[in-house]
Amino acid sequence: MIKKVFFILLFSWIFIAVHSQTRLLTVEDATNQNPKLNAPNLNQLQWIPGSDDFLYLINDAIVRFTANSVSPMPGDTILRLSGLNHLLKSINQDTLKKFPAIRFPDTNRYYFIMNSALFEGNVALNNLTRMNSWDKSGENTDIDPSRFQVAFTRKNNLCITDNGVETEITNEKNPDILYGSERVHRNEFGIGKGTFWSPRGNFLAFYRMDETMVTDYPLVDISSRPAQIAPTKYPMAGMTSHEVTVGVFNPASGKTVYLPTDSAGVFDLRSAICDLPIKKHPASRIEYLTNITWSPDEKHLYIACLNRDQNHMWLNKYDAVSGRFIKTLFEETDPAYVEPQQGPHFLNDDPETFIWESRRDGYNHLYLYTAEGELIKQLTKGEWEVVDFHKTDKTNSRAFFLCNKDHPIERRLYAVDLETGLLSELTPTPGTHDVKISDDGKYILDTYTSTHIARQIDLLSGHGNLIKVLLPNENPLTEYNLGQTSIFTICNETGDELFCRMIKPVNFDPGTKYPVILYVYGGPHSQLVTESWLGGGGLFLNYLADLGYLVFTLDNRGTANRGSYFEQAIFRNLGEKEVNDQMAGVSYLKSLPYVDSTRIGINGWSYGGFLTISMFLRYPGVFKVAVCGGPVIDWKYYEVMYGERYMDTPEQNPEGYDQSCLLKYVKNLKGKLLIIHDYQDGTVVPQNSLVFLKQCVDEGKPVDYFIYPGHEHNVRGKDRVHLNRKMAQYFQDYL
Repeated sequence: MIKKVFFILLFSWIFIAVHSQTRLLTVEDATNQNPKLNAPNLNQLQWIPGSDDFLYLINDAIVRFTANSVSPMPGDTILRLSGLNHLLKSINQDTLKKFPAIRFPDTNRYYFIMNSALFEGNVALNNLTRMNSWDKSGENTDIDPSRFQVAFTRKNNLCITDNGVETEITNEKNPDILYGSERVHRNEFGIGKGTFWSPRGNFLAFYRMDETMVTDYPLVDISSRPAQIAPTKYPMAGMTSHEVTVGVFNPASGKTVYLPTDSAGVFDLRSAICDLPIKKHPASRIEYLTNITWSPDEKHLYIACLNRDQNHMWLNKYDAVSGRFIKTLFEETDPAYVEPQQGPHFLNDDPETFIWESRRDGYNHLYLYTAEGELIKQLTKGEWEVVDFHKTDKTNSRAFFLCNKDHPIERRLYAVDLETGLLSELTPTPGTHDVKISDDGKYILDTYTSTHIARQIDLLSGHGNLIKVLLPNENPLTEYNLGQTSIFTICNETGDELFCRMIKPVNFDPGTKYPVILYVYGGPHSQLVTESWLGGGGLFLNYLADLGYLVFTLDNRGTANRGSYFEQAIFRNLGEKEVNDQMAGVSYLKSLPYVDSTRIGINGWSYGGFLTISMFLRYPGVFKVAVCGGPVIDWKYYEVMYGERYMDTPEQNPEGYDQSCLLKYVKNLKGKLLIIHDYQDGTVVPQNSLVFLKQCVDEGKPVDYFIYPGHEHNVRGKDRVHLNRKMAQYFQDYL
């Protein structure tokens, strides 16, 4: 095993020498109950579209700055909270105690939402108008910023309001048929909402989800007397799933058309072109409609369609007015799975050219296409990943994106020249960057963190030159005595480099033997070890270190941003390679002279709960204590989209499901195990932990169990303090 240490951060040792502080974190501090422990920020930082001006909130005022002004940069206070409240009172509205989320579509105009109403103000005219309002029971509000129409859902139906006049788009009586739902396909494939306004507000696309054929899962609401069944639709792997279609509503005509998104259009077209017989079978039926995208001219709608096996994707083009299927632009297949997270990125107002993100060469990269599906060129290439595409500049000559080209655990901004393919690094400072780019691409607002930078915000030129530090780094933890955090790598059995993070106790003594707590997640779309503040670890892990534990985290195969080979290694066999990699970490820990190998604990939630119990049972006696929350016990109890993507169906992969089922390992239970589950968990349903408890009873194995009523798949708010205190106390009692 090879160990390579490349980052060491001596948080508290440096600060103690300078400040002589010895304050330790409390559990309230570690649960983000103390806002003073968050790094300073520039709230509501944003560019004003069509200009080189940006603004942010200073105390109770919105202040505007000009990027190209000489230093020191002057600021222009354009709106104060007192002035906004004066305008609200003048139109008989409630006043505000703090600024709402406010957007500036141009230099003078701004808008915000308050009490289910949308207001537009004008700085130059010093006026405020109530532009629109909607039912206070409405949910999933979606604003058309061009005309201030608002789409919203009421129970299972979809409505819009224009100038306060409501139009009910649907009037569905069956509560199991939902319109505009944000949870279509359970928020997989990058889906975060269920409605999509066209660029100029002339159309509204939306999801229609029919769940009538889906089995109910019986969650229980204990707030009434007696308790009531509060079922949720939950299609488990291999079971009948819901059916989704896409509608397009025209506010001018009041009519809706539905797109023909079943498999017939796809295969009929392919037969017509290739003169092949039409072949249809269940695996080829389109089940998932993802990444809905409007063309800039509002004429077309693009949808990435997938089969149920999720190994075949068709990018389809539809006529927005008639709903007619036009053509499949291209297809993508993968022996494991295809997982589009983003739709086409059109080049500003050009409806004829777009950038597509794909992992077709093993890493997520950018490809330039015509709107007819012709590949122009691959724009980026290499053993690294584009993590977040941002935009093209005003002339469509450069495309900006965040990537990990410099290091797998970093995220920096690059630009690619669309003509030459030349890459330019724009944020050379090591760390994790998040950027806002002006409309013309001439300026960049760069917010970044690293292991030694809590948060810094810089104004850069479009070529990455520093113009001004807007917010210098300020460590919010200078009064606290924290242990040493280090980030390093080890290698697994196949030679893959695995990134690790270790937090040592305060006043660490290498001559002392310390107990260890492993914090694990390990599932797809995760990366816990990053070149960011606290190494990505958060305050609770530092709190555990303050209690005297070595706290260790490792990103195993299956986690994100390392390419298809690394992520897809777990396909069809969840809990095998992840556990092997985590155990490589345990072997490394045991090799350290200051680790007490008889006192190793493990903690994780959700997928991390699955790995926690997997490791605890597959390697009995290695771990003395395990604490986990919301664990998947048997993947046949998990929902259809995620479960089948990584495991196929139980009928297709019986051996994989059998090997990953934790019930068969209960006989190995040795040590103290605490399982925590949320009573209203509709993500990892409680049946998982309950069948595990039953198996423990059947085999005479002791296990501790705790329920959080009223919570779903996580414990939030003040109850989070209770959860963190309980987990820490369990380790203190038994590790």
